[in-house]
Amino acid sequence: MTSSQEADAVHASACDNCRTPLQGGFCHQCGQNAHNPLRSFGHAVEEVFESFWHLDGRIFRTLRTLLSPGTLANAYLAGHRAPYVAPLRLFVIVSVLTFFVAKLTLHIGEVTLPEPPPTADGTTNLVAKPDESGIDFSKQTTVEGVIKQRDQTLEGLVSARAGVPRGLGFVRERIEENIYATQRLARERIVQLQPNHPSLAQPDLYPAGAPLPEIPMRALISIDGKPFDADTNPVRVDWLPDFANRWFNKKLARAEENVPRIAQDPEYFVTRLIGSVPSALFVLVPVFALLLKLAYIETRRVYLEHLVVALYSHAYLCLCILVLCLIQALGNLVPSGNFWLKIPQWTAQLAVLAWMPVYLFWMQQRVYRQHWIFTAIKFCVLGTLYYLMLVMAIFFLALTTWVNT
Repeated sequence: MTSSQEADAVHASACDNCRTPLQGGFCHQCGQNAHNPLRSFGHAVEEVFESFWHLDGRIFRTLRTLLSPGTLANAYLAGHRAPYVAPLRLFVIVSVLTFFVAKLTLHIGEVTLPEPPPTADGTTNLVAKPDESGIDFSKQTTVEGVIKQRDQTLEGLVSARAGVPRGLGFVRERIEENIYATQRLARERIVQLQPNHPSLAQPDLYPAGAPLPEIPMRALISIDGKPFDADTNPVRVDWLPDFANRWFNKKLARAEENVPRIAQDPEYFVTRLIGSVPSALFVLVPVFALLLKLAYIETRRVYLEHLVVALYSHAYLCLCILVLCLIQALGNLVPSGNFWLKIPQWTAQLAVLAWMPVYLFWMQQRVYRQHWIFTAIKFCVLGTLYYLMLVMAIFFLALTTWVNT
């Protein structure tokens, strides 16, 4: 069977959607593809990767043209749309791919607490390393100096423990470990200085392993001097209706509950934040197109033309971020202590970051064809405004991720 016969074998004689007799690969009545993915595994795979493979290579041609500043935007605005992927579709493909890879490659590192030093009996519980916790009595040459430093340290630790907000219990536990460690290390230093000193016969104020006196923990949020509680002591905004106040207090309570989770597992929070960035870009891109419309209102271009420029510019920025993530992933394979092997990674990342504003300026110059001085002024103004919007968007994303994690 020839290739054409094989193609005909998987084609229906009539469109499955509207039953119009088919004369080619697409229905001329409704436009549905004649290929039925249920009749061919190859076409089923093509359905999954439709954005890439059913475009007859347009995605690769589009990405290649996108690398030249302004060339793709000018071609699309001039009416050469068939050879390239539509701007919105390209932006969706690149942005989703970019931030998917970013979630896999960008890590802020694990948050680890110092391992405690061994006690006299060889165990390692309830203490922290002197050099990492700041507890060190080695400089004291008299027992009186050790006792004075011990008491001052204990006073500060107990005061700090009392000020730990509710929801930061893991911080309180670390302070308690240092309280026990302070007494143990002070006792060991006294033994070194004067093994028979009378203070060694006295019990510690806070015996190791024994629970410390319970104290009320300060709340992260206080209303009228009392701990915030969504039910018994909520935040009340007079000009908001009751349902809005209930919603606000629910989110505030959720944010307070998430503090220890985010503090102990910040990478989870960052991953969630990165995953929400594409949604924010769908808002920022049309706003940026509006800024272009205002900046170049004398060109009499319609808003959708500026939107094309905004979509292609953001698609390129996402592409650069994707390259940065891939470089970072490769750099993670290099041992962290090897400075010289890290230099190529840093150089490549710096080159990409330096090229991004140059590309955007060059693109703006080529598309709008104004004198470079006017282009530079508008580029700086637009860049400043967009930077402020971006900071606000990131802050809003961080806030919403925090209260919804």
